[in-house]
Amino acid sequence: MKRYCGAGLTVLGLMSLSAVLVWTASPAAVEAHCQVPCGIYDDTARISLLREDATTIAKAMKNMNDLAGAHDAQGMNQFTRWVATKEDHASHVIERMANYFLAQRVKPVAAGAEGRAAYLEKLANHHAVIAAAMKAKQNAAPKYADALMHAIDGIAGYYPK
Repeated sequence: MKRYCGAGLTVLGLMSLSAVLVWTASPAAVEAHCQVPCGIYDDTARISLLREDATTIAKAMKNMNDLAGAHDAQGMNQFTRWVATKEDHASHVIERMANYFLAQRVKPVAAGAEGRAAYLEKLANHHAVIAAAMKAKQNAAPKYADALMHAIDGIAGYYPK
């Protein structure tokens, strides 16, 4: 690779250095829903997606319970597919909570600062959604889907339309 200035900088090195300089010279920090600084948020849509996932989990649990004890190949196949669907949607909830809400929307407040108690409550309520999704993943009883929907309803008020 061709060297420049006798200092061992390559074209790639100069491009990387330029990118770092531009990034560090930015005047303000930016926020993003996808960890790219685009500044686009749609909290209402994401709450709706969480509710859709919880509804799907509830339906999967109902169908799993209806199919429990099926010994024919078709019934066992459908049962397995509902288990996979339930697990996928619970994973969606956990990922969305971690990557969107906790990483981007719940802003930390330092100990002793004004608003700390409200932050801790908000953090606990968001964590409750993740814990409920984990429990829904581990269980087949409809009460776990109900608990997940209740936990989602518990954070929805933080994100009015």
